[in-house]
Amino acid sequence: MIVKTLLAGWALMALCVSQGAQAAPDEALPAPDGAVILEVKGNIKHQNAEGEAHLDMAMLKALPQHGFDTSTPWTGGVSHYSGPLMRDLLEYVGAESETVQVSALNGYAAEIPMTDFDDYEVILALERNGEPMPIREYGPLWVLYPFDQDEVLLSEKIRFRAVWQVMRIDAL
Repeated sequence: MIVKTLLAGWALMALCVSQGAQAAPDEALPAPDGAVILEVKGNIKHQNAEGEAHLDMAMLKALPQHGFDTSTPWTGGVSHYSGPLMRDLLEYVGAESETVQVSALNGYAAEIPMTDFDDYEVILALERNGEPMPIREYGPLWVLYPFDQDEVLLSEKIRFRAVWQVMRIDAL
């Protein structure tokens, strides 16, 4: 029975990877092999833990990666950031909402309209200049806007949405 369950899980994970890391409609996501680094809760279709999606770093890296060069209000100079687009991550878990709340390790939380993810190439940054980001340097996960690509993104409203040290996303 256990072997059959494991084989089914591996088959589903292979299906997700072969389809660009998208889960089939209303199907369970594969369980993470490593430490859970991100929890996604709320109005989501694809889950792997009692109404939630738990993701490890390998699962996040299996999603299509996107990168851009930008400066930020909190770091010096221009850096290259990479990770999955937020819209791809939310599609992967089947989020159906108009807003998400992103929560950080330090208790900070920001509500972000889903339209931001359609209008801009917002990523869940996993790396800065090709290296993982430690907690002391805004990591390991950072909702990051391409600030240098559009002056609109330099507003205080958008800065408050660029949550670093992300640990949870709630589809409201």
